[in-house]
Amino acid sequence: MTCQKTSHTFTKIAFKPLHTNLFNIVLISFFLTVGCGNLYSQEIKSKKTPLPAARQTDKSKKAATDTTKSITDTIKLDTVRPKKTFLDGKVKYIAKDYAKNDYKKKTLTLYNEAELYYKDVELKSGIIVLDYEKDEVYAGRIKDSAGVLIQYPNFKQGSNEVQPDSIRFNFKTKKALIYNSRTEQGEFKIKAEVTKKENDSVYYLKGARFTTSTDVDNPEYYFKTSKVKFVPGKKVITGLTHMVIADVPTPLALPYAYFPMSQEKSVSGIIIPSYNDSNTRGFSLQNGGYYFALSDNYDLTVLGDYYTNGSYAMRFESSYAKRYKYRGNVNFRFENLISSERGYPDYSKQNIYNLQWSHSKDSKSNPNSSFSASVNMGSSKYFKQSINQANIGSNLNNTLSSSISWNKTFNTIPQARLALTATHSQNTQTEEINMTLPSLQASVDRIYPFVGKDGVKKGLIKNINLQYNLSGKNSFVTSDSLFFKPQMFDNAKIGMQHSIPLSTNFKIFKYFSASASTNYQETWVTKTIDRSYNESSNTVDDKIVNGFDAFRTYNFSSSLGTTIYGTFKFGDNKKIQAIRHVMRPSFSYSYTPSFEKYYDTYAIDATGTSYKEYTRFENGVYGQPGKSNSNIIGFDLSNTFEAKVTDKDSTKTEPKKMMLLNNLNFSTSYNFNADGKTTFALEPVRVSGGTQLFDNKMNVNFAATLNPYAIDNSGQQINVFNINNGGSLFRMTSANMTLNYSFSNKNDKKDENKQSERNGGRSDDLFGTNTDLNDTRKSQFAEEDSENVITEFFNSKLPWDMTLAYSLTYSNTNRQNEITGNSIMVSANMDITPKWKGGISTGYDFVQNGVTFTQLRFERDLLSWRMSFNWTPLGAYSNWNFFIGIKSGMLSDIKWNKRSASNR
Repeated sequence: MTCQKTSHTFTKIAFKPLHTNLFNIVLISFFLTVGCGNLYSQEIKSKKTPLPAARQTDKSKKAATDTTKSITDTIKLDTVRPKKTFLDGKVKYIAKDYAKNDYKKKTLTLYNEAELYYKDVELKSGIIVLDYEKDEVYAGRIKDSAGVLIQYPNFKQGSNEVQPDSIRFNFKTKKALIYNSRTEQGEFKIKAEVTKKENDSVYYLKGARFTTSTDVDNPEYYFKTSKVKFVPGKKVITGLTHMVIADVPTPLALPYAYFPMSQEKSVSGIIIPSYNDSNTRGFSLQNGGYYFALSDNYDLTVLGDYYTNGSYAMRFESSYAKRYKYRGNVNFRFENLISSERGYPDYSKQNIYNLQWSHSKDSKSNPNSSFSASVNMGSSKYFKQSINQANIGSNLNNTLSSSISWNKTFNTIPQARLALTATHSQNTQTEEINMTLPSLQASVDRIYPFVGKDGVKKGLIKNINLQYNLSGKNSFVTSDSLFFKPQMFDNAKIGMQHSIPLSTNFKIFKYFSASASTNYQETWVTKTIDRSYNESSNTVDDKIVNGFDAFRTYNFSSSLGTTIYGTFKFGDNKKIQAIRHVMRPSFSYSYTPSFEKYYDTYAIDATGTSYKEYTRFENGVYGQPGKSNSNIIGFDLSNTFEAKVTDKDSTKTEPKKMMLLNNLNFSTSYNFNADGKTTFALEPVRVSGGTQLFDNKMNVNFAATLNPYAIDNSGQQINVFNINNGGSLFRMTSANMTLNYSFSNKNDKKDENKQSERNGGRSDDLFGTNTDLNDTRKSQFAEEDSENVITEFFNSKLPWDMTLAYSLTYSNTNRQNEITGNSIMVSANMDITPKWKGGISTGYDFVQNGVTFTQLRFERDLLSWRMSFNWTPLGAYSNWNFFIGIKSGMLSDIKWNKRSASNR
């Protein structure tokens, strides 16, 4: 008889003394163990066993055979309730070699690639033994042909998973004994000699060690403890715990430890400060605080620093997001800086702050409305003097800017748009601040009054269109020291401007595009000035007149342009087969009349004989009406040059296109109403151009200003052409050229430093990497892909990248004929060894003959740890910073950070 693979479902029999149906047991055992001993897949279903038949006495049997006597048999019912089976769910199992049922021992044995599934329990192992009398299951390893233990158990219940050497589990009590268990909880990997599973939510571990290392069996570090209480997804509580590094015990120990392990994305907790010292501020504790996991949509981090000389700093950082709605973050930093000690000549005290807010709205939430914010405002000296920022690019930045805007589109006919914007611009050198709080922009879409029902816009008349625009501003000009103080609001400028542009466009002789437009503007203001001579003080005073006033202006403009294509062919067998030149010349004309009616006169002295003109709308938020008419014709010529070259790949049949010059522009203008004294008729010719070389890796940009007028001996421009004064046709007054070259042997594109750019610095690392000293766990270098990891020394590619920037500036406005700027900057990063990274940012100024900003940076990958060092050896911002710590955010407080104070 050949045994076939079969699948069976059978019912567990409730065995009881004196009530055993031996015939059924023998029959089932014979069929299952003898007939088909090699089982591959079986199912066990829980089912109650029918009550066994009542036993009859010998007398009853005899009476039954006696047909001459009528005897009534009394059947005594069994009052003992049957034992309920332990299985109240379906059990599925499978084994590669065999599944053996031992009904005498009441066990089921699965061997080789065994799997057992019961309710939320999944068990895979080399061998599994199910004891259905004790309601227990055992799983362990098996040996291969070489005697090596393989097929470790994998026990999974719900979301908890354990990989031990062996396990013993009771289905009824839910308790388990696990030997050499391995499990993962978030970033933690835990291994224990013996684990006792008390219930579904509590484990007790003996001889445990836990780490964030990838290899839990051979970690580079771990925490070892003898007793652990482990609540999956919630917490780990240990007894005496000490740290082991490279299997060497360290003196770092704690009498007990608590590690939160919430299944939530983040949990609240204390942020341990780091110790430091400074020559000017004393000893300090820095970047200590608390992290508040307020909800799934937003959080809050509060950090602080304290120095023994009285300096302190506070930082509040919050991120928020709502899926398909919006996301953003807010950072507020305040620092009370004290240098030296009170009574010393170098003692100083000041408060600095910085506010950054970034917000973006998901366009899918409401396509007709948007809201965005990009704010960077605060003390002008913050990035120069902050004790928690290190970025030379931000230090050298002269401007902080912010913008908050809300836009709404109304789907009317014609369509209307509304925008409210608050802007901020701050010069960190002069400490002047310009704000609009807010500005209003509203517009109604173009209307074509002469277009017919067919909707065709063609020709001079049908293309006539008009539009309505509304602009309003509440503008402030103040200083850093008066920011948001009453004096700032006293000098507010409020105004509104209406404009109605009327325009059309059409073709002339098929090849020329022409346009004409006129624009009417009406400007409203709430403040004007009344200027007069004050005899008592012998000065000219401006009196502020509060109240509504307005002025109206208009202008006219037109343009004419075309596109000219030219191709110069050299032959298909030449290396350069052809050069294509595209020219786009255009002429423009604009006329603005004089609005003298808005001008008055005032006496400049007590005699009353000398007068000057002024307008009461001076210093308005939208400027003032022009007094002289403007009659200007302009010329602009743009060029592009492209070549067709023979492709180096001989299999290619088509030539390769190569851009020679992306743009080469010439522009100038002529004012017919120039007076030749303050205004010159011919404007300087402005030349600009740019191209990309070496497979678009090098960007080249250049510009120059060519002035046709001569200058006198004092350096003042005169109304005489330079060629008529013995010079050339044009006098080059200024020129500049910039080169940027980035190249690398990496396949991926280098990440840009968004935070550095947000702080006002550069997105590249030519001025060093942006270091936020609040959190130095992040790498100074871009993370590499796994394919770039070096596995051998000689036969591997060393990843590297380099950025070069060169700038040259020439000035000749007053015959000085000198190079005012000539500098080169370079930044390079390289994987020195598989685990070492190094980088440098430096440069040289050929005018000042000195080295520019220089930074050296190194980093060592210690697997679960990271060590980094960066050093700025030269200049006013010289400093160094050393860090070693665990990469995992869960153990981010285990670190050592040491840095020197800047010379600022």
